[in-house]
Amino acid sequence: MAKFVFKLQSILDIKLKLESQAKIAYGQANARLRREEAALQMLITQRSAYEKRAVDLVNGTISIRDIKENKQSIDIMKTKIRAQMMVVHTAEKQVEAARLKLNEMMIERKTFEKLRERAFEEFKQEVAYEENQAVNELVSYTYHGEST
Repeated sequence: MAKFVFKLQSILDIKLKLESQAKIAYGQANARLRREEAALQMLITQRSAYEKRAVDLVNGTISIRDIKENKQSIDIMKTKIRAQMMVVHTAEKQVEAARLKLNEMMIERKTFEKLRERAFEEFKQEVAYEENQAVNELVSYTYHGEST
């Protein structure tokens, strides 16, 4: 019996490895995005705490130095939040790029898998044709052998 050999199997194997690497890169980009979003959330929470403290400082005994320090802390937190938002935005872009790359790798893999399926179908048809020919030859041989 003939064995099916896909001529482009090595390329399909490479495509599978590239897709696997793209999945890993996508996962890493997603993990980085989650970490950066968590850092942003922490900064926002910290700023809220400073703002609450500012309200408490104004309502209690007024200490100009404490109020100024708290205002500076709030301004610093606002700057850090803006910077972290930019980092999050960059991480989002990286996730999107990794997603697109993964999508492209999956399409390429599927293309080669379809080529493999078509080649296998052709192989099955060729084998069936050859088996048919062998049966026809056998039937023809036995028919002609009996008639003489």
